Amino acid sequence: MGVKSDRANTSGTVRRAFPVHLEVRAKPGASGTSSITGYASVTEEPFEMWDWYGPYTEVVRTGAFTKTLGEHPQVQLLLNHGGLAMAYTKAGTLRLAEDSTGLHMEADVNAKRSDVQDMLAALEDGDVDEMSFAFRVTRQQWSPDYDQRDILEVDLHRGDVSVVNFGANPATSVSAVRAADFDRLDEADARALYERLKRRLEPAPQEARHPLSLYQAQATALAL
Repeated sequence: MGVKSDRANTSGTVRRAFPVHLEVRAKPGASGTSSITGYASVTEEPFEMWDWYGPYTEVVRTGAFTKTLGEHPQVQLLLNHGGLAMAYTKAGTLRLAEDSTGLHMEADVNAKRSDVQDMLAALEDGDVDEMSFAFRVTRQQWSPDYDQRDILEVDLHRGDVSVVNFGANPATSVSAVRAADFDRLDEADARALYERLKRRLEPAPQEARHPLSLYQAQATALAL
């Protein structure tokens, strides 16, 4: 059985989502092009995360994007972290900057594309109101009890900023679980899978009600 200090050993690409207000407007002088502006990340705002040891607090600190943005990272605008890129920093259609609120993004998208049209309609209707970004943590600090993680510096290169339905990754599948070691899932994927298994395996109302533990969820999924 692991200990909370194992949280400090987590590595690889992770994703975080934030409720945001995205503004869509026609780009002046560019027929068929719309501009989207908003924040892919908010700094200095604590939010709750989950892993196998339970909940913990995470904060992206001001300045976390300074170094990576100075290195001109290649980042794409995606929908739910997948599909064809809708804008790209390398092409100049996606522009990122850090300010006192967080990671600001401005994207010029081709409104003639059907996937872009669907995304713009959902944004304008208010049906989608979250953004997420994929990144690697390059510098962090944990509290002595490992219940708070401060993200001090990230690497955005070859990551993405995404308009998402919800923060948790909905793509985690049973087939993926069979092939993957649970300890290698990032926090968002692990939490999404835990909630899915909990709904599936909770006792019926007439049975004794004991919430499915994270360890039970792991054992059950690996036995599928």
